[in-house]
Amino acid sequence: MFRLTVTGIVTGMLLVWFRRSVVAGSLVVAAMVLAMATGDLWVRAEAHGHVHGVADVPAAPVALVLGAEVYPDGNPSPFLAARLEIARQLLAAGKVKAILVSGDHIAWGYNEPGAMFQWLVDRGVPSQRIVLDHAGFDTYDSCARAKEVFGVTSAIVVTQSYHIDRAVALCRRLGVQASGVGDDTVRIYTEPWRNSVVRERGAVVKALADVVSGRDPVFLGPHEPGVGAALASH
Repeated sequence: MFRLTVTGIVTGMLLVWFRRSVVAGSLVVAAMVLAMATGDLWVRAEAHGHVHGVADVPAAPVALVLGAEVYPDGNPSPFLAARLEIARQLLAAGKVKAILVSGDHIAWGYNEPGAMFQWLVDRGVPSQRIVLDHAGFDTYDSCARAKEVFGVTSAIVVTQSYHIDRAVALCRRLGVQASGVGDDTVRIYTEPWRNSVVRERGAVVKALADVVSGRDPVFLGPHEPGVGAALASH
C-alpha cells in the first residue's frame, strides 16, 4: 500500500507539473504571437503612405542604404547589390544628392560599408557623394546614427520590400522624415527570401522594444560632417 501511495503521489505531482508547464508554455506562445502582431501593426501604421517606387518616391537630400551580407571576397550579396542599385538610380534621377551607406564593420575583416562604397564607385557614382557609416549594426542603429551622428533629417531609406516598413517606421520614430523604396528583384532567391520574411516577424518585436526603451545605438559618437560635405559637393 505504501508503495502504491508514493507512486500515486509522484504521479499526481508530475501531472500537476505537466499541466502547469502546458499552461505556462501556452501563455508564452500567446505572448509571442501578440507581440509579433502588435509589432507588425505598428510598423505598418508608421510606414503607411511613405513607401514608394523609384519613379514616384518624393525627393530627399540623402538615400540611406541599409547594410546586408558581404561575401568573403568583398562583393555584396545579391540582396545588398539590389539595394545599392536602387540608390544609384535615385542619385542618377536627381531624387537624392548623397548616399549614406550604413552597415556592419565590427570586425576588421568584414566591412559592409566599404564594400558598398566600392560597388557604387565602380558603377560611376562619384566618391564624394558617398558617406560611410561603419556602425550600422542593425536598422535601429542605422536610423539613430543617421539622425544623431550624421545630421540627416530627411531621407529615402533603401532595403528589400519585406524590411522596408520596419526601416521607415524606425527612421521616422527616431526623427528622420523618411520615405522608403523596397527592392523585390531578389525574390528569385526563393529560400533566402523566405527565411528573411520569417525572421522579419521577430525583428518587428525587437524594433518595438527598441523604440519603447529609447536605447542609444551601440556606438553613438560625435557628429560627423560627411553628409554635409557630400551635399555641398553637388
